Amino acid sequence: QRQHGAKDGLCVECQELLDYATLRLHRCPFQEEKSTCANCVVHCYRPDMRERIREVMRYAGPHMAYRHPILTFMHLVIDNRREAPTAPKRRRKVLSS
Repeated sequence: QRQHGAKDGLCVECQELLDYATLRLHRCPFQEEKSTCANCVVHCYRPDMRERIREVMRYAGPHMAYRHPILTFMHLVIDNRREAPTAPKRRRKVLSS
């Protein structure tokens, strides 16, 4: 909000990014077992969206450290120690003739 000057809620671009990230998390094959997305073996974000997330995290990371130090500790230490699971096997599509 501070970056874009949105008065009520998120701007259109940020809302789009939030919706996209939520969809990606819901479709994640690892769910609760996964490490942070940065350590994951499966890249489910499109490259353009991945870059937008990085931009948000560059801004949000320092603010999270100040406002939520315990969550920051858990994210940096505990989550980053969690090993990334191996990529799930893809199901083959059966072509019917």
